[in-house]
Amino acid sequence: MSKLILVTGGTGFIGSHTVVELQQAGFDVVIIDDLSNSKAEVVDNIEKITGIRPAFECFDIADREKTHAFFKKYTNVEAIIHFAAFKAVGESVQKPLEYYRNNLTALMNLLECMKEYGTHHLVFSSSCTVYGQPDKLPVTEATPRKPAESPYGNTKAVCEDIIRDYCKANADINGIALRYFNPIGAHPSALIGESPVGVPNNLVPFITQSAAGVRGELSIFGDD
Repeated sequence: MSKLILVTGGTGFIGSHTVVELQQAGFDVVIIDDLSNSKAEVVDNIEKITGIRPAFECFDIADREKTHAFFKKYTNVEAIIHFAAFKAVGESVQKPLEYYRNNLTALMNLLECMKEYGTHHLVFSSSCTVYGQPDKLPVTEATPRKPAESPYGNTKAVCEDIIRDYCKANADINGIALRYFNPIGAHPSALIGESPVGVPNNLVPFITQSAAGVRGELSIFGDD
């Protein structure tokens, strides 16, 4: 039985591109996504690009029972790349409990299943928000974390701490956190790219949608 890579949030912007790269590198991939910020046809478009249709399960990994049922069905998951999370900074300020409940619970469900069902490797999609306001730019891997300035950013910092502590307690589980800033770009085929549901939470889709006439003018704040 071949080893599977699980990509949570795999129909989203970064997730879909990651699935394409994994498949083109010869890996078998299964996606979990609840489609709260993406569209099901992304799976079709991934297949058009790679010629391979990834397995797809539609549910929220914050649901513990459904997450356990997934791992009982897919018994050969070797590694997880975890992109699925609420990610709007402004919204997190307005709805902090929703962000803490969703982002932390989803991660803990995955870690619990990793231990129970024999998955050993986790790549966690973190964020530059864990650096707060850094003392100097550009940041490097030596840059210290600072208090996050939003509940969203704090969920990423807390998730990193949870992964660190869990890996210390379970020597057979490996985890790494990727801290990145706003990613830009789309697949050369234009079949997948950053196309969020509803109002974008990132600058680049605002720019592209304004240029395409979808959103009219782009508002720029500040006087400097």
